[in-house]
Amino acid sequence: MEGSSLRERCYRLISRIPRGRVTTYKEVAEALGIRGYRVVGRLLSRNPRPVEIPCHRVVKSNGEVGGYVMGVEKKIELLRSEGIPVENGKIVNFQEYFFRLK
Repeated sequence: MEGSSLRERCYRLISRIPRGRVTTYKEVAEALGIRGYRVVGRLLSRNPRPVEIPCHRVVKSNGEVGGYVMGVEKKIELLRSEGIPVENGKIVNFQEYFFRLK
């Protein structure tokens, strides 16, 4: 991944998250070697292909779904369509669906 922009590296990492699994902004930041999970959120908010590059699979560390470029309800709909249960804006049994990038 050397020689790639941070955005490109981030999108490649996100593309590795399998269907039916989620990871966190913090996990992505750590895998990129940066401390700023908010930077990850900003990069994902500019994702030009939000379903193809599955940024809906990135959630907060506490299991809350967080924001989404196409709206939180759409993010929840996409997660549920992949078999991830969401109740009250939070992933149910979060650790069961967590995907470690490292």
